[in-house]
Amino acid sequence: MNIKEYIQQWASTYKKELTENIMPFWMKYGWDKVNGGVYTCVNRDGSLMDSTKSVWFQGRFAFVCSFAYNNVEHNAEWLEAAKNTLDFIEKYCFDKDGHMYFSVTATGKPLRKRRYVFSETFAAIAMSEYAIASGDMTYAEKALKLFEDTQRFLNTPGFLAPKFEPEVNLQSHSIIMILINVGSRIREAINEPKLTQQIDESIEKLQKYFMHPEFKALLESVGPNGEFVDTNMTRTINPGHCIETSWFIMEEARLRGWDKNLLDTALTIFNWSWDWGWDKEYGGIINFRDCKNLPPQDYSQDMKFWWPQCETIIASLYAYLATGDEMYLERHKIISDWTYTHFPDKKYGEWYGYLHRDGTVAQPAKGNLYKGPFHVPRMMIKSLVLCEEILKKISNS
Repeated sequence: MNIKEYIQQWASTYKKELTENIMPFWMKYGWDKVNGGVYTCVNRDGSLMDSTKSVWFQGRFAFVCSFAYNNVEHNAEWLEAAKNTLDFIEKYCFDKDGHMYFSVTATGKPLRKRRYVFSETFAAIAMSEYAIASGDMTYAEKALKLFEDTQRFLNTPGFLAPKFEPEVNLQSHSIIMILINVGSRIREAINEPKLTQQIDESIEKLQKYFMHPEFKALLESVGPNGEFVDTNMTRTINPGHCIETSWFIMEEARLRGWDKNLLDTALTIFNWSWDWGWDKEYGGIINFRDCKNLPPQDYSQDMKFWWPQCETIIASLYAYLATGDEMYLERHKIISDWTYTHFPDKKYGEWYGYLHRDGTVAQPAKGNLYKGPFHVPRMMIKSLVLCEEILKKISNS
């Protein structure tokens, strides 16, 4: 493999696909220029199936538009869409107690509120990224306040409804890992020590509680002191989620001069999760595994979703940048070849989201309340940046 040519080819592909396919699709079919914000429940051809708006995706879309503006090209339409969506968020997506809704109508009337704080986390990174794109640092302050509110919601007993009955005492990987990225993204706009403190605390929890060498796995749920709990749910490994965590930690390691402890942790998680996730029979990253190799409980356990493939593409490039080990570039080739063979819709654009294990399309819609303009464009933007860093490293060697 000619590494320079290989990386140049992918850099070109990411930029072309982002600017000529993914972003135009969502600007045309998703962005609601009448009411503000973004629709995500669109069919294969972009036609609207449901005008319900996912509040998660209001933040995710505003983030992606700003992230693309900051890292790919200064496209005025992207910046306008980000601001329009942030206006929609601030006007309609917060309840009186400061906790955000999960879904609203096209015009912003609340539909559902859930116990999670992911609406807050995505709105916060959208505000911080927009602050960088626009130069309006009031949005960085808003992002920091939302981060602080999120911590308050999580740490105030009784504020968030419990997921289980009181006798069930578990820790979840999800919120711990997302706060690494939230802290990192906000810190790009405003240098506040509590953000780094949150990142440190999250990584320490992952190392201490969630990484289980006896299974060579990072588990999704553990006991309050990291205990392995032997149930269907708590034996779950989510390879894509773990791989996403690995590149979040790699990003922090790079910002600290490739800190050895952080990099070793990230690579260990990536390597474990690749071994659990890569489907040796059909290819692609599989949804769920059981750490004892028992039948997974989730009905979609053997499917191939779009987002784990995206996270693996990013992580493999990050790992190669960090180590220079061509094993990670080979992983990038394997996952990229499989992903780009099966997920892109060559007729209508964008990507399918849900495939059967063998790579055939399970359903062709381009979006719903959980899939929309986030993982695919974020992967392309982040991977383009990583390719540029790798090429720079090659030219300096």
